[in-house]
Amino acid sequence: MFYTYLGFFGFTLFVIFYTTYKLRKDRFTTSKGYFLAGKSLTGPIIAGSMILTNISTEHLIGMNGSSYKNGIIVIAWEVTSAIALVIAAIYFIPKFMKMGLTTIPEFLERRFDGAIRSIVALLLMSSFVITLLPIVLYTGAINIESVFDFSKMFHITKEQSLIYTVLVIGIMGSLYAIFGGLKAVAYSDSINGIGLMLGGLLIPAIALYQIGNGNMFEGLSTVYDFAPDKFDIIGKPDSVLPFSVLFTGLMINQLYFWGMNQAIIQRAFGAENLVEAQKGLIYTGILKLFVPAIIVLPGLIAFYYFQDQFYETPDLIYPMLVKKVLPTYLYGFFAAIILGAVLSTFNSVLNSASTIFCLDIYKKLIDRNASDKKLVKYGKMSSVVLAIIAIAVAPLVAYAPEGLYQLLQQLNGIFFIPISSIIIAGIFFKQITTKGAKAGLFFGFTFYILATFILDIDIHFVHLWGIEFVLNFIIMFLVSKYAGRDRHLNPYVEKDIEEKSWSKVNIAGAILVFLTILIYILLS
Repeated sequence: MFYTYLGFFGFTLFVIFYTTYKLRKDRFTTSKGYFLAGKSLTGPIIAGSMILTNISTEHLIGMNGSSYKNGIIVIAWEVTSAIALVIAAIYFIPKFMKMGLTTIPEFLERRFDGAIRSIVALLLMSSFVITLLPIVLYTGAINIESVFDFSKMFHITKEQSLIYTVLVIGIMGSLYAIFGGLKAVAYSDSINGIGLMLGGLLIPAIALYQIGNGNMFEGLSTVYDFAPDKFDIIGKPDSVLPFSVLFTGLMINQLYFWGMNQAIIQRAFGAENLVEAQKGLIYTGILKLFVPAIIVLPGLIAFYYFQDQFYETPDLIYPMLVKKVLPTYLYGFFAAIILGAVLSTFNSVLNSASTIFCLDIYKKLIDRNASDKKLVKYGKMSSVVLAIIAIAVAPLVAYAPEGLYQLLQQLNGIFFIPISSIIIAGIFFKQITTKGAKAGLFFGFTFYILATFILDIDIHFVHLWGIEFVLNFIIMFLVSKYAGRDRHLNPYVEKDIEEKSWSKVNIAGAILVFLTILIYILLS
């Protein structure tokens, strides 16, 4: 147990001391310094922060559980992200940075009007605090409790232990976001990202080494020969993720998440310049091609060990595999990695939620003349309030851990297709008017709620995303054409100074797209 505590506290304290050292000369007194890291982030830091904002315990447990049950087809959620990141690097981020944006809702006001900005800002902030953050906290608490068994250590119930663990994780994550702003979040994420990659790769590496009697490639061959169907990347029409979804709603989801999601793209907004922002997105795309080794491959290995005896409870697979293959003296280090993954997602999303509140709601609707110092003050105060709400909601997940999680995922789907459709329309189609955008936003919400929660439509939900996206555009074009033009057409305005793009972004993007396609060819 000594080595467990040594590994856990050693790595955790290293991240804290490293972040404190990197921020020792910073004074977060301006909104740019607090919300955009003083425009100082470089490509590697951006990539590390993006990956850690994305990957958390719901991926380690949920994705591995899904690959154990459904096979490698779930890799589509990861590798297709590389294509979306290429598109974001070449088309989206140059336009956003040339406008000098701090938040995505700000673009919607510049392109359409303030009402759309306020509506989207409220929706995004609410979805962050009531859906994503509580799930991240609760699943993280379950993992930490499984390693340290606090309930037995302190002679309390497991429910009490989880509540206390949620509280501690929430406070730790809040401190990064509240006192250090985006820069503290990004630097801590970069170190936690290295830890996640190294620690996460340890699990399949040790397992394959043991299976192959000292030869990892032999181990991989043995796992493949045991269940070759699990390694077929082409999902059948009746599978959990049919291959056809790659050409309908899946890419729309990826484009939104990596190119328009405030919690992700805010890291690129904090880049030193456009070159570093584009490098950050491309580096993230490279990492996304390796991430399946951490959140998909272990599930396939688990099937070799456990076969189908846990099909009804696939979420148990990853913790069981960790305990089976990981030496006990590495438990502490691995727990620290899990904590880092939880904290990074929590503090990143919390920082983005407070950014949206201050710049898109407080300054826009409450105090238009708020100074930078006042915005930073309210940024910290809003982070405290939002963190308290998330911590309070987190234990409620315990009452329906599976059903509630699925419900929350469905609820998230209400927002991202309508929001992504009006952003894409605003960037690429000048004929779309404010009335058209509002109609598309309203129709998207209504259509998804009816199709998902009221009507019994036998269509895969990812296909439903694609259908909704097309219908949104039809509605926007029709309303824009027949409802009259805006009195003040407000296409986005770029800054006077042209930002220089990264000279290698196109070739790097082409290589990433080629590698993604190659993965499908090799595994089909």
